[in-house]
Amino acid sequence: MGNYGPKDLLGIALTPTEAVSDDLERKLGLFSVIIISLSAMIGSGLFVLPALAMLEMGGGTNPVGGVWLAYLVAAFLVIPGAVSKSELSTAMPSSGGSYVYVEKTFGPLIGTIAGLGLWANFMLKSAFALIGFKAYLWVIEDIIGVDINIETAAIFLLLIIVIINILGVKRIKKIQTPIVMFSAFYLLSVCAYAVLTQDLDWGRVSSKDSFGSWEDVAATSAFVFVSYAGVTKIAAVGGEIKNPGRNMPYGILLSLLISCLLYVSVTMVMAAAVEPSEYMHGEHGASEDPIYIFAETVGGETVGIIAAILAVITMTSMALAGILASSRFPFAMARDNLLPGFLENVHAKYGTPHWAIIGTGIAMGLAITFLPVHDVAELASGFKIMIFMLINACVIVLRNSSDSHAWYDPEWKTPRGLYPLVQLFGILGGAALLYFMGTKSLIGAGVAIILGIIIFNSYGKGRVQSVITPWETTKKMLTDPREVEKRRVFAAFYAADTEGTGELNLEGFIIALKALGYIVGGGPNIPDDAIVVPSASKTRPDRLIRDIFHEGDADEDGLIDIEEFLSVAEEIEPEG
Repeated sequence: MGNYGPKDLLGIALTPTEAVSDDLERKLGLFSVIIISLSAMIGSGLFVLPALAMLEMGGGTNPVGGVWLAYLVAAFLVIPGAVSKSELSTAMPSSGGSYVYVEKTFGPLIGTIAGLGLWANFMLKSAFALIGFKAYLWVIEDIIGVDINIETAAIFLLLIIVIINILGVKRIKKIQTPIVMFSAFYLLSVCAYAVLTQDLDWGRVSSKDSFGSWEDVAATSAFVFVSYAGVTKIAAVGGEIKNPGRNMPYGILLSLLISCLLYVSVTMVMAAAVEPSEYMHGEHGASEDPIYIFAETVGGETVGIIAAILAVITMTSMALAGILASSRFPFAMARDNLLPGFLENVHAKYGTPHWAIIGTGIAMGLAITFLPVHDVAELASGFKIMIFMLINACVIVLRNSSDSHAWYDPEWKTPRGLYPLVQLFGILGGAALLYFMGTKSLIGAGVAIILGIIIFNSYGKGRVQSVITPWETTKKMLTDPREVEKRRVFAAFYAADTEGTGELNLEGFIIALKALGYIVGGGPNIPDDAIVVPSASKTRPDRLIRDIFHEGDADEDGLIDIEEFLSVAEEIEPEG
């Protein structure tokens, strides 16, 4: 065990610090949090996925109607990630997201990999929205009586979306919310009409044959996982939420519950009202416009056309907001010196990260042109599952290393008795979903990992400052806990030595012991007669801190140097 200088201890913090904030006005209440979270979730997962999921649950050949169960299971497995992100967001209630949490917990290498995964997830989800746009555009084509090249129209729309994002139209999110909410209300109205007026076959959604095998249920649950990808998106604007310790976790969990009920109820009525085979096209293909088929069957052509128009508008608004969100990940990574600096360049006139937006737009164009819709959905779900696994791991690591990284001081924590069971369940459940999803998600993960390692080692490694991360501390605690405590002792000494003299007077000595958590008595100002619990022997009486100071001052110069402090700390360190 060697000695440490101040530069060797970067990243160690023994006292809680004020949560990082962007000094934004906190004006978002609980209702706003729920609405924003819902608007980020309800989209392609409802307008495009159901038919694909029916085919997936039927083993890829025979569509079945029990797809609602997959949405329910997926929501259940999202809960751990939602709980963990609720806790993380109240410790770091600033504008940011999962990338920030992962990078601060695991360091820049894992942060690079996670940043690429998050970018890929949001980019693919946005590409999926444009695929939904293509699927419903033919209805609009029929209405206006003009032949439209669907592929060209989608790419043209993507170009428009990129330009709008560069121009910095900040009203996008304000427009998206009422659109999504109205679309959801319309679908629920169609479902209610179907229940009240149609002779529904509930056996198609509840019989044993409606669920396929349990492996199919698991694979389909993983497939539709992306439907809930936006549940924690509100954490990205945590700096604008009133009372984040309450409104953040409650808003996230309530929006998850509401979206789950929406997905389950709509897909259940869809299958009960329309034979699942009617949602297919060709020999083994699923329709990408199931909501139109459902609405037209239940309410006629006009009802179906309105549903299709709403789908086009909703998909467009989601793509607008999606590219806005996804482009911020390369921007943030460039700001942290993990990606080339041009990606953090902000347009001189419009104040937007234009190169990050353009790069994301190009990637989306390639995805919607060359990737089948099923693969886009599967990859997006796979990346989201992996990020949620990392988020759960962040909480465990940060909790276990908080003595050395006291900046982690969440206002809301996973309820006592549930930690770390919830987080472990989320990690193991996510791993199971990836297994049942198959090779494509693993290949996607592998590409992200390899690419992240290459980018970090070739670019970021030499540009980022080396700090001790909570993950490094956690690993060290398993192999050499005494060294972890020694680093804490050094850090406490240097933090108390504000003048940089290399020595502590009695006041500084008290401050250092307080930071270490060794002082258990005394008033708010830690008077000289504060009590310290000795660890050397349980039979020894508690001693006054003044006496400990003088006993530790071996050269009797009235000051404690680092070697003397190390000796004192080793003697009085509390047990356990």
